[in-house]
Amino acid sequence: MSSAPPDGEVGNTPSPDPAQRRREQRGWYVYDWANQVFITSVVTVLIGPYLSGLACDAAGAPDGEACLDPTVRIHPLGVDWISLHPNALHPTLTTGVVLILVVLLPLVGALADHTRHKKRWLFLLAAGGSVAVSSLYLTDDYRITSLLFVVGNVCYGLSIVVFNAFLPEIATSEERNRVSVTGWSLAYLGGAVLLTFHLALVTFAPDIGIGDDEAVRIAFASVGVWWLGFSVLGIRPLRNRYGKLALQSGRPKVGASIKQFARTLRDMRHYPNTLLFLVAFIFFNDGIQAAIYFAGNFATQDLGLSLTVLSGTILMIQFVAFAGALLMGRISRAAGTKNTVLVSLMIWCALVTAAYFLPPGEPLLFVLLGLGIGTVLGGTQSLARALYSLLIPRGREAEYFSLYQLADRGSTLLGSATVALVVNLTGGYRTAIFSLLVFFVIGAVLLWRTNLKAGIEAVGNTVPRHL
Repeated sequence: MSSAPPDGEVGNTPSPDPAQRRREQRGWYVYDWANQVFITSVVTVLIGPYLSGLACDAAGAPDGEACLDPTVRIHPLGVDWISLHPNALHPTLTTGVVLILVVLLPLVGALADHTRHKKRWLFLLAAGGSVAVSSLYLTDDYRITSLLFVVGNVCYGLSIVVFNAFLPEIATSEERNRVSVTGWSLAYLGGAVLLTFHLALVTFAPDIGIGDDEAVRIAFASVGVWWLGFSVLGIRPLRNRYGKLALQSGRPKVGASIKQFARTLRDMRHYPNTLLFLVAFIFFNDGIQAAIYFAGNFATQDLGLSLTVLSGTILMIQFVAFAGALLMGRISRAAGTKNTVLVSLMIWCALVTAAYFLPPGEPLLFVLLGLGIGTVLGGTQSLARALYSLLIPRGREAEYFSLYQLADRGSTLLGSATVALVVNLTGGYRTAIFSLLVFFVIGAVLLWRTNLKAGIEAVGNTVPRHL
């Protein structure tokens, strides 16, 4: 057995030294700050309208209203018998990303539990995603842009598995809510800071002598630089920890990791509440992710709003989500984490219903909708992550968080596939957004039926006071 490197520690439990835990938690927050800009600026604001614009141009329908015609088609694979509506390109790519992650996430999660170098893995995945995103600056071909977006998205999804696996190692049971909520809130704040620059860039692009597409490509490049630069700072304070799987296996082996993951799936029948929570998460997170991923398309294509209005609204959402995550964290300490998440899901139901009735060309109503989304966005996700971290056995954090990330991506598969189908048939996003209501309702019912206390005790963790 090889010896651990100097920054490694045997065991997956948090350090007993509060100062050491705080140092690692601060580093963990910085990586949340680093990667959120990809979701905020690229996924939520820029890539959807930009890709649709490139695809509509390629289809000979550069005018936004003309591109809403269901008969407009592109052939992304270069063959006539495979056609797609230009506005359906973004959700179709998102579906493809999910399918790739469904295959890779379990493998990466299991390998991460067998490795002694989680920090290195996290850095390499962040670097791969950053380079792919920055490379979007170099092309305006919709096919190459699509490929780079897929690569960046896959690297982001895989990095989050490794990143989340650090949470049980840097925070005690009582600290999980606070640490998870703080990470989410700072992530939204980081996204807001860079999006402010992007909003100014897009708004004043004509004044500085560049076109709108050039401004968007500059924004893509800045996201990659931000992601990689802050990742270096955030990963440095973290420490590699080695559970029994890493100590037994030495170097990570693909075959052993796959077998271990298969055992995890079989073992989950012994943790029915963990499984039920995951299923609930799949459904309600489906609604959340679809709302995030396709808000830009809905605003620009169906509501006829400008990219400046969209960017400003998403920017506002980041600041509101920062405060909303902290507020919901406080509420959870009084009302209980589970009850707080359930109430937030009821609010989500009201929001997607309101979105269906939004008239086009009314930016104020879209801004008010964004205000409501921002209030519950960060809190719902951060509290769900904190709850799940309590429902997994020690020493298998990355493996179980790969299931969590698989549930995250799997729920996106349902949402993005549904959206892609509806948009491909209708040319717009309004009906697709409204369909998300069913996912929030089912997710809330399943979460309500989950016995969290029994689930936490079953895996041997300490039940926090405010559950």
